[in-house]
Amino acid sequence: MSDRVRITENNQVATVTLTRADKRNALDLAMIRAIVDAGETLAARKDIRAVVLAGDGPAFSAGLDLAAMPEIAQFAMQGGVFMERTHGNANLFQAAAMVWAEMPQPVIAAVHGYAFGGAFQIMLGADMRIAAPDTRFSIMEGRWGIIPDMGGMVLMRRLARGDVIRKLTYSAEQFEAQEALDWGFVTELSETPLERAQALAAEIAQKSPDAIRAAKALIRDTELMGVRDTLISESRAQEALMGKPNQMEAVVAGMQKRAPKFTD
Repeated sequence: MSDRVRITENNQVATVTLTRADKRNALDLAMIRAIVDAGETLAARKDIRAVVLAGDGPAFSAGLDLAAMPEIAQFAMQGGVFMERTHGNANLFQAAAMVWAEMPQPVIAAVHGYAFGGAFQIMLGADMRIAAPDTRFSIMEGRWGIIPDMGGMVLMRRLARGDVIRKLTYSAEQFEAQEALDWGFVTELSETPLERAQALAAEIAQKSPDAIRAAKALIRDTELMGVRDTLISESRAQEALMGKPNQMEAVVAGMQKRAPKFTD
């Protein structure tokens, strides 16, 4: 429990809720750490059979908190933070998404409002994603001169075609819930995504936990190989971008709401 994340339990189903509603659950360093802590705590709980991941307020999460970007950038540029494997195969940022993919219990994300940038990647860490029909999505990192580096290059390729991933990553454009469903990023649409996610989690919790955990591990381990190398490649690419002139220009231009002036 923290001022960023709330965990509630009911009949062996845990609901993890992002609780920074006044900021549309925007991701600052404290929230990223709280998300990872929540996932790691639940992963060790044999009495928890399924997990629901949701957000309070008007959105699942609007992605990176621009006001927190200086703090995150300062942290990220300290002594190889990107390349340091602090959570298994992942660094801290990658763990915020990968912890859900790697925990033994099934995870269902209930998504509404927005799921932008880092939040989009965190959502992809779930086994299933149930979205409200009016939810909007974006792989938004390109707006800030960086690449998706929170496990996205592992998780997106499990769900969508390469050309779709390229289009959305290169353009950073927003897309609708129906498009997300058609492309494979969303499992189903529901007018009440949290209720639907909790009902599905309750159904899963009634099955043999040994079988469910074994099924998740089997599906995960056979659908994509080379996770470690992919995560390291993400980190290497991000480390080469962060703090460089064009990346900083992307941030400043975005905050000043003007067209960026990049150097070749």
